[in-house]
Amino acid sequence: MRQILVSGVLGLFLTLVGTPLLIKLLARKGYGQFIRDDGPRDHHSKRGTPTMGGIAFILATLIAYFTTKIIGGSSPSVSGLLVLFLFAGMGLVGFLDDYIKIVKQRSLGLRAKAKMLGQLIVGVAFAILALNFADARGQTPASTHLSFTQDFGWSIGPVLFVLWALFMILAMSNGVNLTDGLDGLATGASVMVFGAYVFIGVWQYGQSCANELTAGPGCYEVRDPLDLAIVASALMGALFGFLWWNTSPAKIFMGDTGSLALGGALAGLAIVSRTELLLAILGGLFVLITMSVVIQVGSFRLTGKRVFKMAPLQHHFELQGWSEVLVVVRFWIIQGICVIVGIGLFYGSWVAGW
Repeated sequence: MRQILVSGVLGLFLTLVGTPLLIKLLARKGYGQFIRDDGPRDHHSKRGTPTMGGIAFILATLIAYFTTKIIGGSSPSVSGLLVLFLFAGMGLVGFLDDYIKIVKQRSLGLRAKAKMLGQLIVGVAFAILALNFADARGQTPASTHLSFTQDFGWSIGPVLFVLWALFMILAMSNGVNLTDGLDGLATGASVMVFGAYVFIGVWQYGQSCANELTAGPGCYEVRDPLDLAIVASALMGALFGFLWWNTSPAKIFMGDTGSLALGGALAGLAIVSRTELLLAILGGLFVLITMSVVIQVGSFRLTGKRVFKMAPLQHHFELQGWSEVLVVVRFWIIQGICVIVGIGLFYGSWVAGW
């Protein structure tokens, strides 16, 4: 349990100290954010703000996790390494997109096919590896069953599992990416979800089927729950430190480097902790914002009319006259409610023995 606290504190310290150094480096090289001309006018003042800030919390999370393992004298788990692989791999794809967009002055970044290919390679590798590396009890990091708070139903088989895992990874990465439109919005929302996964990991460890003292009908068949809590804590701490610099007025943006990485980490944690469908509730804000884009595009193509003044949803409210800070705080409240409901369902399912 001590390692959970250590990883969180290290992640927080590293981004608090490291992010301003990254801001200076990016500013000196002129790696500033591109702002769409068709967006809210208030955003035009943000043009040139250093981006690719995801580098800060990606490195901080990795350093915090492995340093915690060294201090604690324990070995990294396969489940933890796989989540970090997905986190860093998706971050690399986002970094290449940001680099081409900013350094090469190509506003669209990576070609759509190249970006998708990168995500597919990382996602497929994660999904295949997650079905291997069984422990002494035969538990692999992921399972071919769908899950809500635990696995349920029949096995969907390895091929469908890979497709399902890819869908989750792409959906969450795009969801965080779409949410990252206002100062601190995606960062603060992600902190809450990773905080939920710290709780879930600790609870699953205490009620693990591998523990003969607590194993019962409602025990959890999760391979490395405590280590997943350590990963989630490192992510939560690193994002808290990054939020200090990313909150309004932001000194740095996370860019696709950060948003794709965070989406990958969220999907990875859900898959290996057997809470795949629960993630749609825990990350409800990301789902809501993604759906606003789907509705906007679908409505325009079918009827030629727009439902919102602008999509994603946060920009609609800006154009309604809400200040950026007001939108962010109210959306954080929505996300907080989603996390409370999700944790309530997780705990309630254990009490009810679902």
